[in-house]
Amino acid sequence: MTQLPNPLRHPVRHVRARLVRWWQERLPFTDTLLLTQRNVYILPTRAGLLLGVTLMVLLVASINYQLNLGYLLTFLLTGSTLIGMHVCHGNLRGLTLNLIAPSAIYTGDTATFGVGLQNTRKRPRFGLGLALLGSAQWAWTDVAGESNAVVHLAYRPDHRGLHQLPTLTAETRFPLGTFRVWTIWRPAASVLVYPAPEMPAPALPPGLAHEGSAHARNIGVQGEPDGLRAYRRGDPLKSIVWKKAAKTGALVSRNSLTLQQQTLWLDQQQTGLNLPEAQLSRLCAWVLQADKLGLIYGLRLKGREIEPATGTAHQQHCLRALALA
Repeated sequence: MTQLPNPLRHPVRHVRARLVRWWQERLPFTDTLLLTQRNVYILPTRAGLLLGVTLMVLLVASINYQLNLGYLLTFLLTGSTLIGMHVCHGNLRGLTLNLIAPSAIYTGDTATFGVGLQNTRKRPRFGLGLALLGSAQWAWTDVAGESNAVVHLAYRPDHRGLHQLPTLTAETRFPLGTFRVWTIWRPAASVLVYPAPEMPAPALPPGLAHEGSAHARNIGVQGEPDGLRAYRRGDPLKSIVWKKAAKTGALVSRNSLTLQQQTLWLDQQQTGLNLPEAQLSRLCAWVLQADKLGLIYGLRLKGREIEPATGTAHQQHCLRALALA
């Protein structure tokens, strides 16, 4: 039995996590984000803090010993630091971030999505990094003046379903590394995760004849489908069974009329499995196999039924139903 974290053990960490959650919940969901002074933040880095302490020491030493060159060096470094702060903030401010939504994946796979960086200014931007909030894996890029760049990020959901993309962060420390300028972004896009298909793929259940089809026969799709006949001139090449032609030397075609008269029902109750996730994995493998064979198939889930059809759109419809079941 897993134990919930005790907030009394780490009070500072617990309060910090609650503040971060509260802050993130106030951010709007959007797939396009224009970085302005309202959503770009700046703080000195550790190197910047050490530089500030060094400047204070130089200033005190120059005052005590009346060192004119010490004043010159101190004010020169201070001015350079302030200019670097302004350049660092402007390196991120004014940039437009556009999310490129990821395609649907299967459970266990990694969703890869892109973030487009649009620079409308003539000045190039250097050292721009993007990452999932809290992740240590950063993707860095430069954007030329009046140009665009694309950064690819990866996200792995832990289970099937419709998942909101995680919160993203972008930052820069150009040019001196003494200041960190960053922003927080909550994308509105989501990624659909299908069940992982069972491997190796099990044999499909037997097909059933359409209503009103007296001459249709059941097919066993574990091997070659029934309804084969000798090749006739004009038959499409995709209907030829090339395996049999290679073995026997005779051209044999599939009877497309017989195949069209078959209806294959993929029923969750007839998978022969007890666990719901295992049932969905088997149904996913069946949907992929039936679509590959070009069969007419329907899907029956608990409380839902998808009428038999064929084609890519029907396959995506069935896979989406399995993901959201």
